[in-house]
Amino acid sequence: MSSIKMFEKPLGMRDTFPITYEKTEKVRQIGREFLRARGFDFIQTPSLEYFDTVGKASAIYDASLFKLVDSQGNTLVLRPDMTTPIARVATSKLLKEKIPLRLSYFANVFRAQQSEGGRPAEFGQMGIEIIGDESVFADAEVIITVIHLIQAFGIDSFKITIGHAGVLNCILKDYTESSEQADTLRTLLVERNYVGFEEAVESFDLPITKSNALLQFISEATNFVSIGEIEKYVRKNDSLKYMQQLMELIEVGGLTQYVALDFTLSSHMNYYTGMLFEVFAQGSGFALGNGGRYDGLLQHFGTNVGATGFGIRVDRILEVLPSEPSPDQTVAIIFEEVLFAKALEMAGAYRAEGKRVTLQSLKGLADEKAFTKHFDKVVYVSQEDGAE
Repeated sequence: MSSIKMFEKPLGMRDTFPITYEKTEKVRQIGREFLRARGFDFIQTPSLEYFDTVGKASAIYDASLFKLVDSQGNTLVLRPDMTTPIARVATSKLLKEKIPLRLSYFANVFRAQQSEGGRPAEFGQMGIEIIGDESVFADAEVIITVIHLIQAFGIDSFKITIGHAGVLNCILKDYTESSEQADTLRTLLVERNYVGFEEAVESFDLPITKSNALLQFISEATNFVSIGEIEKYVRKNDSLKYMQQLMELIEVGGLTQYVALDFTLSSHMNYYTGMLFEVFAQGSGFALGNGGRYDGLLQHFGTNVGATGFGIRVDRILEVLPSEPSPDQTVAIIFEEVLFAKALEMAGAYRAEGKRVTLQSLKGLADEKAFTKHFDKVVYVSQEDGAE
């Protein structure tokens, strides 16, 4: 074990400095007002959960869980996502009071990192869950809500890519010879390894009709304009019908320009059972967030109801937020000790005008020039003339 240096932080942990903190609070405020206006109630769950409940039910890899042991010997985890704890709360209590539920959250989640690669081990998420509604209208509400939420943050250039776990599973099952082959191809799609997908297809020694179909599918499936284009690869089924209805509802909402189809879309979150999507924006090389339908998750907690939702990474939202000048003028009032009362009165007057005021004694300044350069305006309160 290497020695820990004085200023080191645990692997993947980050400090949040004042500018970033204020931007985060602005995102929180905008998101809270937006979601509450659309009927979503905010909920908070514990940072620590039992491994045997939330830890095992979560789709986050075991190696990414932070595990602890309490004084009774129970294994705990720092919550790795918010969907699973909310499913626990909903099935234990809330669904007995109201169904469907519309819940929202703004919370930090924790994912252990095995090596330092610039990825945070703790990050903020904002999202929604609609629990107890199996209809296509709930999925449409989720898609429409995430589009309008991104717009509410002032982000204009973004895209939602939508797929369906049922459609993809049907294609992989029909054109492979075993469940192991299908699982291999699905894993490669989760990793976005399209070259590896093609190499795996060729290594399977499939009948030529099946291998050609898979290779053609992987070359076309991210560029489909309409649901009808996927029908040559998959027999008509309920999943296709569902996606057709979903796209029609998005069109009714006038939001088709923000949506693209991608039937290669797959997720390591194995509880997704139907529609799933990712959000991308110009200025970020990573998805801002993702979501979809996860009807199977609540069965883990003994409830058989449908659920759908999304989660947005707050740190990635901050990366693509349009820059804005600070609306608050900052004022430093620097006073001599005997004029503290006058400085207090002056600070109150400036704050009444909506300015951010820092009250600082001249005696407490070690480097006056370095301190005052951070303010828009500096006011001195002295015995001589009180001049600025």
